[in-house]
Amino acid sequence: MSSKDLVTRHIDLVYSAALRVASGDRHLAEDVTQMVFMDLARKARGLPRDVLLAGWLHRHTCYTAAKAVRTERRRKTRERIAMEIRALDDNTEPPWERIAPHLDEGLNQLSACDRDAIVLRFLKRQDLRAVGAALGISEDAAQKRVNRALEKLRGVLSRRSVALTATALASVLAAEAVTAAPAGLAVSVTAASVAAAAGTGTALTLLKFMATTKLKTGVISAIIVASVVTPLMVQHQAQARLRDQDESLRQRADQLAKLQADNERLSSLHAVANNSRPPSKDQLTELMRLRGEVGRLRTDLRESEQAKTNASISRNEMLASMANFYSERVSQIKQLLETNPSEKIPELQFLSDSDWLWLAHKNKLDTEEGYRRAMSRTRKMAEENFGADVLKPALEKYAKGNDGQFPGDVSQLKPYFKSPVDDAILQRWEVLPKRRLFRDLQAQLDEDWYITQRAPVNAALDQRILYGLKKGHSFADGPPDWWDLVP
Repeated sequence: MSSKDLVTRHIDLVYSAALRVASGDRHLAEDVTQMVFMDLARKARGLPRDVLLAGWLHRHTCYTAAKAVRTERRRKTRERIAMEIRALDDNTEPPWERIAPHLDEGLNQLSACDRDAIVLRFLKRQDLRAVGAALGISEDAAQKRVNRALEKLRGVLSRRSVALTATALASVLAAEAVTAAPAGLAVSVTAASVAAAAGTGTALTLLKFMATTKLKTGVISAIIVASVVTPLMVQHQAQARLRDQDESLRQRADQLAKLQADNERLSSLHAVANNSRPPSKDQLTELMRLRGEVGRLRTDLRESEQAKTNASISRNEMLASMANFYSERVSQIKQLLETNPSEKIPELQFLSDSDWLWLAHKNKLDTEEGYRRAMSRTRKMAEENFGADVLKPALEKYAKGNDGQFPGDVSQLKPYFKSPVDDAILQRWEVLPKRRLFRDLQAQLDEDWYITQRAPVNAALDQRILYGLKKGHSFADGPPDWWDLVP
């Protein structure tokens, strides 16, 4: 049977399986289909005579597609983080100045449910639990609805030449979309509303409604999902500052009221005294002191109210807070490794600053399980960097200089490294034949020899990484048994 006939007979099977695993991504499914038939061409002579070709193609397609999906997901995640950082660091024009003229018009073009989700989340500054409660859905459903609404709003804004990622849009909305009303406006509006309602007999109902609404809004969470975690942290810090200012204003207002009462009392005493007898020296001194204190407090109160009205989060404050947040997350991961030396590996030296940034963004350090997964993910990235940048190139050079042979021990690669590698690292890796690996793992490999880790630090979470002459493999979804060796 010719290659053309073979492809024609089985291409629908392969493409359909690839399309399902790739969740409908037709371009990725086409690439996977091509890779599967290329692998078939290379491995055809080594396949057992009794193998069912259709079954082999289906299994190999699922494996190849799953690996391609994982690779594509990691690539998109890193690109998204880089885009968000570049968007926030774009000095041409602040994002909010580009968004603001089109925001309200864009919101009005959304459906009611999408518009309500964004209004509650960013304009009312409610957390996801409160958003879900208001919309009558769960917290997870609220998260999905907010994300979907942000994506639609991003599309509307992009048609007006405002190009931002959904995450960057969420960051800007969280930090800039709400401007504090001038001090005292809420009091005057409330008084006017109550006065207007008094004539209709609904004043009590209005006040009850306002009190209930206030109770439902709650306190905004400082940190939520990774996509908007840092801007909301900045928002939370700004609100804390404003609350401190409110408390200071309240205390000064109380003090001013008390001093005014004392001032009026002493003035009355002074007036009475003028009609009877001259005031004492102490009374005059106290009256002058109180009047001076009242004037000073009035000046301070006006300045504080003006400062509160003009308070805003600058772009530099946002960037500084983001840098501080991620720096603290990186330090936290490093501190975990330092306080748990059994979790450290020498390959950590191959992590770059951008790698640590990605790890800080990816990992959730709020539970014990999160700590363990963070350390495992950090080890995996360090091992992959060492394998791709150091081990694989040296292996290829060794084979080229030794008639295509595979080394019998990792130490034989020393002359082929670009720079010296610590023995502590080389001792963590070994050369193994494919037949020694876990049998389910063998079925997914097409080379006879591999370099892999001798043992995991955490067998339940760490991933086995394999490097052959043709390519490397990282198995993320295998059971702990994959670390077992066949005698």
